[in-house]
Amino acid sequence: MSAEISGSANTNSTAQVDLKFEAVVIPVSDVDRSKKFYSNLGWRLDADFPFDNGFRVVQFTPPGSGCSVQFGAKITPVAPGSAHGLYLIVSDIEAARDQLIIRDAPVSEVFHPAKPGAQFQPESVGGRAAGPAPNHASYSSFATFSDPDGNTWLLQEVTTRLPGRVDSATTSFTSATDLAGALRRAEAAHGEHEKRIGHADPNWPDWYANYIVAEQSGKPLPQ
Repeated sequence: MSAEISGSANTNSTAQVDLKFEAVVIPVSDVDRSKKFYSNLGWRLDADFPFDNGFRVVQFTPPGSGCSVQFGAKITPVAPGSAHGLYLIVSDIEAARDQLIIRDAPVSEVFHPAKPGAQFQPESVGGRAAGPAPNHASYSSFATFSDPDGNTWLLQEVTTRLPGRVDSATTSFTSATDLAGALRRAEAAHGEHEKRIGHADPNWPDWYANYIVAEQSGKPLPQ
C-alpha cells in the first residue's frame, strides 16, 4: 500500500516557514552614479560585486531598515526609473526630510493627501495638501524624492501602528531617534493622564512603557 500526502494536508501539518522580505531590486542606467547617490544619503553599502560577464550587483540598506535595495548591471530587464512608490517609514516626517535636504536629496515638501492616492501621483498632478496631516495622524503624512533615474521613494510618517501590523510580543527600535520620538509622545500623553488624575503619577516609568508598547503594537493606548 502506498502512502500519499496531498499538498493541502502537508501544508496544514507543517509549521509556517518564515519568508523574510529582505531586498528589492530597482532599475538604474548608470550603476556608479546610483552608487554615489545612495551613498550620499548615508545608506549602508552592503555589497558591490562585479563579475567577468558584466553582471554586477550593488546593495544598500537605509538606516534602521530590515530591507535593502539592490541595483546593478544585467540584474533586471525593467526600464530604468520605473520603480515608484517605494516606502520609507519614518517616525518624524519633518526630521527625516531635514536629513535628506542636508544630504542634497531632491525631497518634496511635507504633504498629506487631499484625495485618496494622491501620494502616489506626481506633484504636478495635484491632490497634495501642504503640511503634515492634522494632528500628525499616523500613516497620513508624506514626502517624496527621486534618484537620478527617476525611481521614486515615498516617506510615510507612522507613529501608531494599526492592530496586527507588528508582533505584539516584540517592541524594538532601530535608532535612538525613533525611541526618543516614542518617549516624547509618551511624555505628552502622560501629562494629560496626570491632569485627569489630579496628581503626579509615581509609576510613570510603567505608564511610559505600557504606552510605548501599546502604540507600537496597535493596542489601545493607556488613559
